[in-house]
This record gives sequence, C-alpha cells and structure tokens, in this order.
Amino acid sequence: MILNDVIAEVRDLIQDTDSNGYRYSDAVLLKFANQVLRRTAIFRPDLFSLQADLTCTADTVVQSAPADSIRLMEVYYNTSGNGIIETTREVLDQAYPTWMTDNPGPTINWIRNIRNPNKFFIYPKAPAAHQIVIEYAQTPPIYTGAQAVALLPDAYFPAIVDGTVFLAESIDNEHVNSNRAALFQQSFSQALGISSQTRQITDTEGGGIPEEEVV
Repeated sequence: MILNDVIAEVRDLIQDTDSNGYRYSDAVLLKFANQVLRRTAIFRPDLFSLQADLTCTADTVVQSAPADSIRLMEVYYNTSGNGIIETTREVLDQAYPTWMTDNPGPTINWIRNIRNPNKFFIYPKAPAAHQIVIEYAQTPPIYTGAQAVALLPDAYFPAIVDGTVFLAESIDNEHVNSNRAALFQQSFSQALGISSQTRQITDTEGGGIPEEEVV
C-alpha cells in the first residue's frame, strides 16, 4: 500500500478531481492519510506488530520498549537462545521476594507492567549488552506518498481510504456533509472492529464458539 493510491481513491470519493483547482492539495490529503494510519495503530496496535532485538538496560529488572512503541506485546527469547517465560509480579513476589536483587544473568522470566504498556520487568537483572527478542506495536512513521506502508496488510487499504475521506469531509466548511462524514467514519471503525472480531474465529480452537457449545 502506498498513500498516493489512497489519495487518488479519496479524490474520486470526495469529487475533488479537477487538478486545476483542487479543494485539497496532495500535501493536505497525505497529512490526513498519515493521521489515519496513526489512528488505526491506536485502535488496532496488533496490525503494526514488529519483532525486534532489544538491548536491555544493564543491572536492573525494569526495562523499556523502543521509543516508537505503542505497547509491548511479547518477549520471546534471549541471545543465548533460551525462551523467556511470562509470569506475574504476584507470583514472583510470593515465591521469591528478593528476585529484584539477584545478580545479573540471562533473562528467564518477563512480567508486564499493567500500568504502563511500554515498561516491563525481567528476571534476573540484565547483564551488560544483554539482548532479548521482543514483539511490539510500532507507531507508524510519517510516510511520503510514494513510500510503501510497512506492516499494515494491503487488505486494509479501503479502511485507510474511508478514514481519510472522513477527515476531509469533516473539515470542509463549504462542502461538508455531516451525514456523509459520519458514514465514512463508521465504515472505517467497523472495518477495523470486524477484523478484530474475526480473530476469535481464526485464532482460537473453538472458532469463536462459546466453550460450552464446542462438541
């Protein structure tokens, strides 16, 4: 997906195709499209998930996701190749109250920080230059019109178009149609919401059927 294609589709939908007198410049529509990508990332961070190596902060159990992270999603393994098991602070605090003060070593466990989606804990403390492999939802960068949008599948092209039309129709005082803007906003939201709901069908053994009804 490239945003120039989004802009071309948006121009058709908002009837702004006269190149001698555009209501919106390409730069304005590109700005709208980039805003829609970021709105999409907030609504569906899983669509922008990225696997990356993270160099831990040495000599502490408290770690931070990369600066462009919306939220941490998973911690997989450390550089020694060993898997890292997710646990909770409650479990470690009860089973081993001094876990935060143990000597540094390769990561064995990780713990989500329920109050901060971009902070997490590891056990034991990280040694110098220790790396782990994580998955996180990345904030989309600001794209030029010709750049390929990373991570987001092409199947979401119509949703990005709908969201961009909504922004354009919402601010044009001379041509605004509030019902039309609301229609495209609803279409944008529904496309992302429906795709989220289908994960219950595709990503679970029961295919989204209540457990008591699974034969």
